[in-house]
Amino acid sequence: MALRLEDKKAIVAEVNEAAGSALSAVIADYRGLTVSQLTALRKQAREGNVYLRVVRNTLVRRAVVGTEFECLTEALTGPTILAFSKEDPGAAARLIKDFAKENKQLEVKALSIGGKLLGADQIDVLAKMPTREEALAMLARVTIAPVTKLARALNDIPTRVTRVIAAVRDQKQEAA
Repeated sequence: MALRLEDKKAIVAEVNEAAGSALSAVIADYRGLTVSQLTALRKQAREGNVYLRVVRNTLVRRAVVGTEFECLTEALTGPTILAFSKEDPGAAARLIKDFAKENKQLEVKALSIGGKLLGADQIDVLAKMPTREEALAMLARVTIAPVTKLARALNDIPTRVTRVIAAVRDQKQEAA
């Protein structure tokens, strides 16, 4: 079914808005997936706060102009499904990677983060990025480590003094 010009403009504006606020993007070839498989993928995307859309390549090219995902234009060939991570940079990559494990028809074409185009083989790098909560937990552990070591060291001093006094007492009791 042919799209009217107004519909095309609306799609370009929507994708441009999503690209403007996204942290990373993944494009994949969805040829061979059934409607129920695509529906399941869309459901997982909604749950993971990932913008997922099947868009014509010409409209994607227009939509990403002026965004950091302009580098994706060279990888736009054939049927394309577009996934933008909204909050977590690795969310779209994890979603596509996990779904592709179960559905071999979904094939990653390219991904982008920080204005750089990465090949499909780099999806593991992006997918293994920690979530916001994991990154905050790592930061908290790193920040609290020196304080914890200081507390242990300060606690160790009275313990050592107590052991020395107990050893001196034991020696005097044996000598007496």
